[in-house]
This record gives sequence, C-alpha cells and structure tokens, in this order.
Amino acid sequence: MLAPSAAGPTPHLCLAVKPKDPMADIARLTQLIEPEAQALGFELVRVAMLPSEAGDGGMALQIMAEDPATGQLVIDQCAALSRRVSDAIDAAEAAGEVLIEGAYHLEVSSPGIDRPLTREKDFANWAGHEVRVVMDKGYDGQRVNKGVLGGLEDGMVLVQEVKAGDVRLPLEQIHTAKLVLTDALIAATRPLDTSGADELIEDTEKADD
Repeated sequence: MLAPSAAGPTPHLCLAVKPKDPMADIARLTQLIEPEAQALGFELVRVAMLPSEAGDGGMALQIMAEDPATGQLVIDQCAALSRRVSDAIDAAEAAGEVLIEGAYHLEVSSPGIDRPLTREKDFANWAGHEVRVVMDKGYDGQRVNKGVLGGLEDGMVLVQEVKAGDVRLPLEQIHTAKLVLTDALIAATRPLDTSGADELIEDTEKADD
C-alpha cells in the first residue's frame, strides 16, 4: 500500500521498506529490473546499492529510470515501476534466488537535472555541458576530471578539462560521471512536472525467512 508523506525534492523518489547489511547481485538485479522498466516504456539509467535517501543509516537498492519522452519520471511512474520491481524481486526470491542479503530500501527515482552518465549515449547526448568524471582507482592518470563534455569517440570520453585541457578518458575505466548543475544545464533541461511530488513510502516490510 502506498501512502503519501511529506513533500520531497525532485527527482521524485519512491521508497519500499525491505527486511540489514545487504549484499546484492547488481548484474542479476539489472537483468531482472530492465524488462520491468521497458514494459512501462521507460529506460533504465542506473541500478546501484547505495546509502538510503531515507536518512536512517540503512542501504538502498536505488533504481534510476527515465521516460524517453521527458527525460524524467513523475511520481505515478516511479510508483508503477517500484511495484513491478518489487513483485519481480519477490517472484525471483520465491523461486530460490538470493538477490540481496539483508535489509534494504527499494528507491526508484528519475535522474534529475545533474544526472549521472551511465550509458554510451549519455556522453553523446549531453556534450557541451559541464561534467565531473571520476576514474577507477587503478587508472594511470588524473583520477578526477572536471570540464566541458565533448562527447564519445572510439570508446573514449572527451573532456575539455579545467586544468589539463583536452583529455581522452577510456569509458571502461570510468568509475562515475555526472553532469554539473549550471544555469546552461537548467535552461537545456525540460522543466520537471512537480504535480504530486510527494514522496511515497511502500510500507511492506518483510521479515527474513
């Protein structure tokens, strides 16, 4: 059952309480979640296990998706995806899969304006905007690069870096990449639909088997 709580900031966020200290098979979860997003006409942006936005010190399976028509999800879309994902995880676990060990929240959101860049097309679509790229720890070069994104060429992300000038960063060695919130980015982003922007909390806490 979904119930509104206090209004929350965009991007819209849906929370589903699950039963501590989770370990997750992200690759398998992505394989399971992506068809559920596609069935609703959405594109999956990211699946990750991160500290929960609920502020309770717990962990969360964070799912970020977008409607290709808008580049975002509004609250009803978040809720619909949250329900489908929850049902899919439950079905897989009922069949004997161990996808996440321990308690966690399920959080579904749209990418927001200063979105993470996770797909090849993201680096092409957002060329011309400021970006912050963090390379893997083993990368032989400057680990944090911040500058204007130049796109993607032959598996290399092009960045006009603030200090180093033009750099080419191997996509496969990027740890995280995220747009930097600027006036230009805000102007280029379609306004978010803030109708019904209450945070939703799915109060379906489940006990460990």
